[in-house]
Amino acid sequence: MGQAFRKLFDAFFGNKEMRVVMLGLDAAGKTTILYKLHIGEVLSTVPTIGFNVEKVQYKNVIFTVWDVGGQEKLRPLWRHYFNNTDGLIYVVDSLDRERIGKAKAEFQAIINDPFMLNSVILVFANKQDMVSYVAPLLREHVDKEFSF
Repeated sequence: MGQAFRKLFDAFFGNKEMRVVMLGLDAAGKTTILYKLHIGEVLSTVPTIGFNVEKVQYKNVIFTVWDVGGQEKLRPLWRHYFNNTDGLIYVVDSLDRERIGKAKAEFQAIINDPFMLNSVILVFANKQDMVSYVAPLLREHVDKEFSF
C-alpha cells in the first residue's frame, strides 16, 4: 500500500525528468551556459569535442542537459542525440553576423527532424551583453533571421 501511495504522490508532486539537448554553432557559448545553470558560475571553457552532460534541477524538474560540440565536423552527429529529447536549447552567438545564416540553416534542419517535432524549443540569443550599444541592432537581425 505504501509503495502505491508513493508512486501516486511522485506522479503528482515528485521530481519529473526531462532530457534537453543544447546545440548551436561552435563558440556560441553552450558550455558556458550549461555550467552557469549547473553550478551558478561562469567558467573558462575550451571547445567541446563530443559532449558535456549535467543534471540541472529547477523546482520539481530535473533536466538532463546534453551540451553537444558545435564544430562543423561534429554537426552531422547531432541527430544521434535527438531520440527521446523533450527540449532543445539552440544557442546563437548574437555577435557573429557572418554565420547567422549558417546558424539559421542548422536550426531549421534540427527542428525539421522527425525526432524533434514534439520537442519544446528555446532559441537563446547569447552574448548580447558583450557590446551593449550594438545589441538592439543585433537583436533585430537575430529576430529577423529566426522568425517563422
